[in-house]
Amino acid sequence: MITGPVLRMLDANANRAREALRVLEDYARFVLDHDDLSGELKAVRHGLAGVVGPWLGEAILHRDTPGDVGTDHKTAAEVRREDLSAVVTAAGKRLGEALRVIEEALKMQDAAAAGAVEKLRYRFYDLEQKIARTLGRGERFKNVRLYVLITESLCRRPWLEAAEEAILGGADCLQLREKELEGGGLLRRARQLVKLCRRHGVLCIINDRADVAVLCGADGVHMGQGDLPAAEVRKVIGREMILGVSTHQLEQARQAVVDGADYIGVGPIFRSTTKTRDFLPGPAYAREVAGSIRIPAVAIAGITEGNVDEVLATGIGAIAVTAAVISTDDPRQAAQRLKKRLTAG
Repeated sequence: MITGPVLRMLDANANRAREALRVLEDYARFVLDHDDLSGELKAVRHGLAGVVGPWLGEAILHRDTPGDVGTDHKTAAEVRREDLSAVVTAAGKRLGEALRVIEEALKMQDAAAAGAVEKLRYRFYDLEQKIARTLGRGERFKNVRLYVLITESLCRRPWLEAAEEAILGGADCLQLREKELEGGGLLRRARQLVKLCRRHGVLCIINDRADVAVLCGADGVHMGQGDLPAAEVRKVIGREMILGVSTHQLEQARQAVVDGADYIGVGPIFRSTTKTRDFLPGPAYAREVAGSIRIPAVAIAGITEGNVDEVLATGIGAIAVTAAVISTDDPRQAAQRLKKRLTAG
């Protein structure tokens, strides 16, 4: 027989768990706009209600909020949250603690019910990891408007000179994209670009190679759909480095958010001579992303001065270009003209 004090524990922690789950569920629903994650959290909430329901009708009769000695004990951290990440993190920790208390209390009465709560707790730990990868994403990247990819074979000028001219013309971020270079040569070139970018205070991203990005001290790495999974790359680069992911459809974009991307590439928007593809999501996909994805998004492929306004009309305010800047005789002037269009509004 569960005693009155234990029923009070069940009542308090069931409330605590439901409240925390609602915070997390609404974060997944309204902030991430992620149907699957929201649904998984809802399933945990309903699963918990099914397990503890038989005891809660009696437990509420033992509730004594005025006589609860813990209601007045508040720490400074409990009464203030710095941002949404802090709100979500606190809810996750609160939920894990509440589930453990419920599990231990039920062990005195019903081992099967306690086991069911344990399974829910472990199920939530997996969801908590997914949620954690989405927190604080995009802050370092949010002001990027002009993102220029650097590939030596496409440069009219020496590659490092073209890169600096792009920066002087207004590029906010450079990506080193050299598919043909082997590891040692790529690392040496990456270190040169990182040094340049740091001198000018712009971001430096390495395409595909998380190992090279870490070794050269780049700001981040960009992965394609056929590269290592973003969630695995996040383990390699840690929480502080920027992670970008190329996407071609909305489901990929939503998965990138859950996998911990700081920004997504959106495209191809137009046909491109730099990289040929047999599919073209186009501006329609860009509009979908602008309307539903909350982390920064960068439109890519075939973007020029002549069509950049069509890109901006989709609601995406950042572009990634290669030939439109580095394949010109004057990369600085080309970058300046694009940046002016991007910041006109």
